Amino acid sequence: MKRILTSLALIASAVSCSTKDQSKALVLYYSQTGATQVVAEEIAKQIGADIERIDITQPYNGTYDETIQRCNEERANGTLPELVPLKSKLSEYDVIFIGYPIWYGTCALPMISLLETVDAGEKTIVPFCTFGSGGLESSYIDIKKNWPDANIKDGFGIRNARISKAAKEVERFLIAGDYKEGEVENIPEFPEQQEVGDEEIAIFNAACSSYPMPLGSPVSFASRETSDGTEFLYTAVSQGRDGNKSYSKVYVVVGNEEGSVPEFTKVIR
Repeated sequence: MKRILTSLALIASAVSCSTKDQSKALVLYYSQTGATQVVAEEIAKQIGADIERIDITQPYNGTYDETIQRCNEERANGTLPELVPLKSKLSEYDVIFIGYPIWYGTCALPMISLLETVDAGEKTIVPFCTFGSGGLESSYIDIKKNWPDANIKDGFGIRNARISKAAKEVERFLIAGDYKEGEVENIPEFPEQQEVGDEEIAIFNAACSSYPMPLGSPVSFASRETSDGTEFLYTAVSQGRDGNKSYSKVYVVVGNEEGSVPEFTKVIR
Protein backbone atom coordinates (compact mmCIF):
# COMPACT_ATOMS: atom_id res chain seq x y z
CA MET A 1 0.00 0.00 0.00
CA LYS A 2 2.84 2.37 0.87
CA ARG A 3 4.44 1.68 -2.53
CA ILE A 4 1.17 2.52 -4.32
CA LEU A 5 0.78 5.80 -2.42
CA THR A 6 4.37 6.73 -3.20
CA SER A 7 3.82 6.06 -6.91
CA LEU A 8 0.66 8.14 -6.93
CA ALA A 9 2.49 10.99 -5.22
CA LEU A 10 5.23 10.89 -7.84
CA ILE A 11 2.67 10.94 -10.67
CA ALA A 12 0.84 13.89 -9.08
CA SER A 13 4.13 15.73 -8.66
CA ALA A 14 5.04 15.16 -12.32
CA VAL A 15 1.67 16.42 -13.52
CA SER A 16 1.93 19.46 -11.26
CA CYS A 17 5.40 20.33 -12.55
CA SER A 18 4.34 19.86 -16.15
CA THR A 19 1.39 22.22 -15.74
CA LYS A 20 3.48 24.74 -13.85
CA ASP A 21 6.21 24.76 -16.50
CA GLN A 22 3.81 25.48 -19.35
CA SER A 23 4.04 29.11 -20.52
CA LYS A 24 1.16 30.95 -22.12
CA ALA A 25 2.38 32.71 -25.25
CA LEU A 26 1.09 35.53 -27.45
CA VAL A 27 2.28 36.44 -30.93
CA LEU A 28 1.77 40.18 -31.37
CA TYR A 29 2.77 41.63 -34.73
CA TYR A 30 2.51 44.45 -37.24
CA SER A 31 2.69 43.63 -40.95
CA GLN A 32 2.68 46.11 -43.82
CA THR A 33 3.11 43.85 -46.86
CA GLY A 34 2.10 40.50 -45.38
CA ALA A 35 5.63 39.09 -44.96
CA THR A 36 5.74 39.56 -41.20
CA GLN A 37 2.25 38.07 -40.96
CA VAL A 38 3.54 34.86 -42.61
CA VAL A 39 6.19 34.50 -39.91
CA ALA A 40 3.76 35.43 -37.11
CA GLU A 41 1.23 32.84 -38.18
CA GLU A 42 3.94 30.21 -38.50
CA ILE A 43 5.18 30.84 -34.96
CA ALA A 44 1.64 30.75 -33.55
CA LYS A 45 0.85 27.53 -35.41
CA GLN A 46 4.01 25.74 -34.36
CA ILE A 47 3.73 26.50 -30.63
CA GLY A 48 -0.05 26.84 -30.29
CA ALA A 49 0.12 30.49 -29.22
CA ASP A 50 -2.57 33.14 -29.30
CA ILE A 51 -2.06 35.73 -32.03
CA GLU A 52 -3.10 39.34 -32.61
CA ARG A 53 -2.28 41.79 -35.35
CA ILE A 54 -1.38 45.38 -34.48
CA ASP A 55 -3.44 47.89 -36.48
CA ILE A 56 -3.27 51.67 -36.69
CA THR A 57 -6.19 54.08 -36.94
CA GLN A 58 -4.89 55.59 -40.20
CA PRO A 59 -3.27 52.74 -42.17
CA TYR A 60 -0.45 53.27 -44.65
CA ASN A 61 -2.64 52.73 -47.71
CA GLY A 62 -0.73 54.78 -50.27
CA THR A 63 1.86 53.75 -52.83
CA TYR A 64 5.38 52.82 -51.76
CA ASP A 65 6.62 56.36 -52.38
CA GLU A 66 3.65 57.88 -50.52
CA THR A 67 4.27 55.58 -47.56
CA ILE A 68 7.93 56.56 -47.47
CA GLN A 69 6.98 60.25 -47.61
CA ARG A 70 4.52 59.86 -44.74
CA CYS A 71 7.07 57.96 -42.65
CA ASN A 72 9.70 60.62 -43.30
CA GLU A 73 7.29 63.32 -42.19
CA GLU A 74 6.34 61.40 -39.04
CA ARG A 75 9.96 60.85 -38.12
CA ALA A 76 10.85 64.50 -38.79
CA ASN A 77 7.92 65.70 -36.67
CA GLY A 78 8.53 63.17 -33.91
CA THR A 79 5.03 61.75 -34.31
CA LEU A 80 3.92 58.13 -34.34
CA PRO A 81 0.84 56.43 -35.82
CA GLU A 82 -2.01 55.92 -33.39
CA LEU A 83 -2.75 52.29 -32.54
CA VAL A 84 -6.12 50.59 -32.54
CA PRO A 85 -6.50 49.37 -28.91
CA LEU A 86 -5.27 45.82 -28.36
CA LYS A 87 -7.77 43.10 -27.62
CA SER A 88 -5.21 40.96 -25.81
CA LYS A 89 -4.21 41.61 -22.21
CA LEU A 90 -0.45 41.28 -22.00
CA SER A 91 -0.70 40.58 -18.27
CA GLU A 92 -2.24 37.19 -19.08
CA TYR A 93 0.84 35.94 -20.95
CA ASP A 94 4.24 34.69 -19.88
CA VAL A 95 5.98 34.95 -23.27
CA ILE A 96 5.23 37.57 -25.92
CA PHE A 97 6.62 37.27 -29.43
CA ILE A 98 6.65 40.71 -31.06
CA GLY A 99 6.95 40.91 -34.84
CA TYR A 100 7.59 43.81 -37.20
CA PRO A 101 9.16 44.76 -40.52
CA ILE A 102 12.41 46.71 -40.35
CA TRP A 103 12.05 50.37 -41.32
CA TYR A 104 15.00 52.76 -41.22
CA GLY A 105 17.15 50.12 -39.53
CA THR A 106 14.77 49.44 -36.62
CA CYS A 107 11.20 48.42 -35.76
CA ALA A 108 8.45 49.78 -38.02
CA LEU A 109 6.80 52.90 -36.64
CA PRO A 110 3.59 51.13 -35.49
CA MET A 111 5.74 48.81 -33.36
CA ILE A 112 7.57 51.84 -31.93
CA SER A 113 4.10 53.17 -31.00
CA LEU A 114 3.41 49.94 -29.12
CA LEU A 115 6.76 50.05 -27.34
CA GLU A 116 6.16 53.63 -26.19
CA THR A 117 2.51 53.31 -25.15
CA VAL A 118 2.23 49.80 -23.70
CA ASP A 119 4.17 48.57 -20.69
CA ALA A 120 5.42 44.98 -20.96
CA GLY A 121 6.74 44.95 -17.41
CA GLU A 122 8.99 41.97 -16.72
CA LYS A 123 7.55 39.73 -19.43
CA THR A 124 9.72 37.50 -21.58
CA ILE A 125 9.90 39.16 -25.00
CA VAL A 126 10.98 37.37 -28.17
CA PRO A 127 11.46 39.70 -31.19
CA PHE A 128 11.07 38.55 -34.78
CA CYS A 129 11.19 40.58 -37.96
CA THR A 130 11.31 40.65 -41.75
CA PHE A 131 13.62 42.90 -43.71
CA GLY A 132 15.21 43.73 -47.03
CA SER A 133 18.78 43.34 -45.82
CA GLY A 134 18.91 43.21 -42.00
CA GLY A 135 18.10 45.13 -38.85
CA LEU A 136 17.16 42.59 -36.19
CA GLU A 137 20.19 43.37 -34.05
CA SER A 138 19.79 47.15 -34.29
CA SER A 139 16.06 46.96 -33.48
CA TYR A 140 16.91 45.61 -30.01
CA ILE A 141 18.01 49.12 -29.05
CA ASP A 142 14.47 50.54 -29.27
CA ILE A 143 12.95 47.50 -27.58
CA LYS A 144 15.35 47.61 -24.63
CA LYS A 145 15.05 51.41 -24.33
CA ASN A 146 11.26 51.30 -24.00
CA TRP A 147 10.93 47.99 -22.12
CA PRO A 148 13.94 48.06 -19.78
CA ASP A 149 12.47 45.60 -17.27
CA ALA A 150 11.53 42.97 -19.85
CA ASN A 151 13.53 39.77 -20.35
CA ILE A 152 14.40 40.23 -24.02
CA LYS A 153 15.54 37.04 -25.74
CA ASP A 154 17.50 36.52 -28.94
CA GLY A 155 15.22 37.03 -31.91
CA PHE A 156 14.53 35.70 -35.39
CA GLY A 157 14.81 37.54 -38.68
CA ILE A 158 14.41 36.65 -42.33
CA ARG A 159 14.66 38.54 -45.60
CA ASN A 160 11.43 39.18 -47.50
CA ALA A 161 13.08 37.57 -50.53
CA ARG A 162 13.41 34.30 -48.59
CA ILE A 163 9.99 34.22 -46.95
CA SER A 164 9.18 30.89 -48.64
CA LYS A 165 11.80 29.29 -46.35
CA ALA A 166 10.28 30.75 -43.18
CA ALA A 167 8.56 27.59 -41.91
CA LYS A 168 11.73 25.52 -41.65
CA GLU A 169 13.84 28.34 -40.24
CA VAL A 170 11.16 29.29 -37.70
CA GLU A 171 11.00 25.69 -36.51
CA ARG A 172 14.77 25.58 -36.01
CA PHE A 173 14.64 28.86 -34.07
CA LEU A 174 11.78 27.74 -31.83
CA ILE A 175 13.41 24.42 -30.95
CA ALA A 176 16.80 26.02 -30.32
CA GLY A 177 15.16 28.58 -28.03
CA ASP A 178 13.23 25.90 -26.09
CA TYR A 179 9.87 27.28 -27.19
CA LYS A 180 9.06 24.00 -28.94
CA GLU A 181 10.02 20.40 -28.28
CA GLY A 182 12.28 18.64 -30.74
CA GLU A 183 15.87 18.20 -31.76
CA VAL A 184 17.88 20.76 -33.64
CA GLU A 185 21.18 20.52 -35.45
CA ASN A 186 24.19 21.76 -33.50
CA ILE A 187 25.66 24.25 -35.97
CA PRO A 188 29.36 24.95 -35.40
CA GLU A 189 30.77 28.41 -34.81
CA PHE A 190 32.42 30.18 -37.73
CA PRO A 191 36.20 29.69 -37.79
CA GLU A 192 38.61 32.60 -38.08
CA GLN A 193 38.27 34.71 -41.20
CA GLN A 194 40.71 34.39 -44.09
CA GLU A 195 41.40 36.38 -47.21
CA VAL A 196 38.85 35.91 -49.98
CA GLY A 197 39.81 34.22 -53.24
CA ASP A 198 38.22 34.29 -56.68
CA GLU A 199 35.76 31.49 -55.75
CA GLU A 200 34.50 33.24 -52.62
CA ILE A 201 34.19 36.57 -54.46
CA ALA A 202 32.14 34.84 -57.18
CA ILE A 203 29.78 33.38 -54.54
CA PHE A 204 29.40 36.79 -52.88
CA ASN A 205 28.64 38.50 -56.19
CA ALA A 206 26.16 35.81 -57.23
CA ALA A 207 24.26 36.24 -53.96
CA CYS A 208 24.43 40.03 -53.58
CA SER A 209 24.70 41.62 -57.01
CA SER A 210 20.93 41.79 -57.50
CA TYR A 211 20.36 43.60 -54.21
CA PRO A 212 19.57 47.26 -55.05
CA MET A 213 21.73 48.81 -52.32
CA PRO A 214 25.53 48.46 -52.27
CA LEU A 215 26.81 45.93 -49.73
CA GLY A 216 30.49 46.67 -50.24
CA SER A 217 33.36 44.53 -51.49
CA PRO A 218 34.32 41.32 -49.66
CA VAL A 219 37.80 41.31 -48.13
CA SER A 220 37.68 38.23 -45.90
CA PHE A 221 35.38 35.32 -45.15
CA ALA A 222 34.70 32.26 -43.02
CA SER A 223 32.44 29.32 -43.81
CA ARG A 224 30.74 26.48 -41.98
CA GLU A 225 28.94 23.35 -43.10
CA THR A 226 25.37 22.51 -42.09
CA SER A 227 22.99 19.76 -43.12
CA ASP A 228 21.41 22.23 -45.56
CA GLY A 229 24.61 23.35 -47.25
CA THR A 230 27.36 25.91 -46.65
CA GLU A 231 27.01 29.24 -44.88
CA PHE A 232 29.47 32.06 -45.54
CA LEU A 233 30.20 35.05 -43.34
CA TYR A 234 31.91 37.82 -45.28
CA THR A 235 33.52 41.00 -44.05
CA ALA A 236 32.78 43.64 -46.68
CA VAL A 237 34.25 47.12 -46.91
CA SER A 238 32.69 50.24 -48.39
CA GLN A 239 33.15 53.97 -48.11
CA GLY A 240 31.03 55.59 -45.42
CA ARG A 241 29.24 58.92 -45.70
CA ASP A 242 32.08 60.53 -43.78
CA GLY A 243 34.59 59.31 -46.35
CA ASN A 244 36.06 56.70 -44.03
CA LYS A 245 35.99 52.96 -44.59
CA SER A 246 32.92 51.19 -43.29
CA TYR A 247 32.85 47.48 -42.52
CA SER A 248 29.85 45.16 -42.47
CA LYS A 249 29.17 41.46 -42.04
CA VAL A 250 27.31 39.83 -44.91
CA TYR A 251 25.81 36.35 -44.62
CA VAL A 252 25.34 34.08 -47.64
CA VAL A 253 24.08 30.49 -47.88
CA VAL A 254 24.58 27.93 -50.64
CA GLY A 255 22.19 24.99 -50.42
CA ASN A 256 23.30 21.44 -51.08
CA GLU A 257 20.36 20.65 -53.35
CA GLU A 258 21.09 20.31 -57.04
CA GLY A 259 20.68 23.66 -58.80
CA SER A 260 20.95 25.71 -55.61
CA VAL A 261 22.26 29.24 -56.06
CA PRO A 262 23.96 31.46 -53.47
CA GLU A 263 21.49 33.47 -51.37
CA PHE A 264 22.14 36.66 -49.44
CA THR A 265 20.48 36.21 -46.03
CA LYS A 266 21.36 39.33 -44.00
CA VAL A 267 23.84 42.09 -43.35
CA ILE A 268 24.95 43.53 -40.02
CA ARG A 269 26.36 47.03 -40.40
